Amino acid sequence: MVADVAYLQQNQQQIEALEPLLAAQRAAYRANPMPSAEQRRAWLKALRGLILENRQALIDAVSRDFSNRSADETLLAELMPSLHGIHYASKRIKKWMKPSRRSVGLQFMPASAKVIYQPLGVVGIIVPWNYPLFLAIGPLTGALAAGNRVMIKMSESTPATSQLVKDLLARIFPEDLVSVALGEAEVGMAFSKLPFDHLLFTGATSIGKHVMRAAAENLTPVTLELGGKSPAIVSADVPLEHAAERIAFGKTLNAGQTCVAPDYVLVPRDRVEGFVAAYRDVVQRFYPQLKDNPDYTAIINERQLARLNGYLQDAQAKGARIVPIYPETQGRRLPQSLVLDVSDDMKLMQDEIFGPLLPVVPYDRIEDAFAYVNARPRPLALYYFGYDKREQQRVLHETHSGGVCLNDTLLHVAQDDMPFGGIGPSGMGHYHGHEGFLTFSKAKGVFIKQRFNAARLIYPPYGKAIQKLVYKLFVR
Repeated sequence: MVADVAYLQQNQQQIEALEPLLAAQRAAYRANPMPSAEQRRAWLKALRGLILENRQALIDAVSRDFSNRSADETLLAELMPSLHGIHYASKRIKKWMKPSRRSVGLQFMPASAKVIYQPLGVVGIIVPWNYPLFLAIGPLTGALAAGNRVMIKMSESTPATSQLVKDLLARIFPEDLVSVALGEAEVGMAFSKLPFDHLLFTGATSIGKHVMRAAAENLTPVTLELGGKSPAIVSADVPLEHAAERIAFGKTLNAGQTCVAPDYVLVPRDRVEGFVAAYRDVVQRFYPQLKDNPDYTAIINERQLARLNGYLQDAQAKGARIVPIYPETQGRRLPQSLVLDVSDDMKLMQDEIFGPLLPVVPYDRIEDAFAYVNARPRPLALYYFGYDKREQQRVLHETHSGGVCLNDTLLHVAQDDMPFGGIGPSGMGHYHGHEGFLTFSKAKGVFIKQRFNAARLIYPPYGKAIQKLVYKLFVR
């Protein structure tokens, strides 16, 4: 009972602190509404140095939250893209800030036009648990590069990492520039209701709907990075060991707890057993054993583990064949498993899996694979494996997804010069690189006229000869 009271009090304190923080950031923004390129670079330089100096502490905190997270996976999937994203933005801020000259129609001369990129103000960022560092630092980088103030809500499912990120950011940024909120789901709900100038949410589609609904009350624009069931398509002639190895990398990284992990794989019917064998061989090469293997990342918590085991039990009860690659679970280390003979009434074919379970769906013609994908909600990513360039073009033109990799998985997300974002149920809006700068900026159109005003020739009263000439010249 005492613990429950303390929990409620702590949550309430976090909620009560949100509006004063937002007010302080708004006041700071009004005092400096257009930070210089040098100031923005200084912010990013401090952020990069902070991450480098504390990388081992960050690796350790993430691993504690997962009970075991591979140190190499944290380096590869969190620290490296965070650092590269900061470096990429820092080098280009001045170019991105430069006003864009636009043309003016002859009928409006003499005049000029340009677009200037103005900070929005205060940006809210809601961070999920699966990549708690990268999915905080990535959007923070874009928001700071665009000159904004930032409030971050970290996930309650990663308490060690969330507290560390809060403590570290407080070392280099005042709260009226960057602040971090902790706390449970109630805090996140209150956070999403704040009247931000932009709100970026990364997480489940079901929660994204609530976030968007809350933001709508304030007409707050949102970027939603959701997920969905990202398919992999294996062609009829690609070497199976090539496809299996690259799909396995995407599915085993972070134990499949990745929004763009391959969710299911479409394989030609006569190649299914060959794919199963190739996939099993690759995973066992990546991870010779599951027990006490520091490279094998665990499931984040018992609730998620129970959800994944429930998917397996439901699928098996409905006729699926489970092919586990290791004999048993160790702690929260859940074995990679292939699931064959699946059907649409199984839960793992309806929900985003977000774990180390890979359904294999047979198809007879490539058109059938396209039809299968297109009959379902548009995914965040799509992966195709095949070296026929004509068929590659068909994949790009005949399917719809947030992003695509041809003959790879996941790595499109790490490209700083490409936008990242979903479509429909997998999200809306883009960020990363220049698109992140644009997302967190207002592209303000500016029309400029000096002393001479030719437009007065068309002012009322109407019916003058000069007006008739204008219509004759330009209304055609």
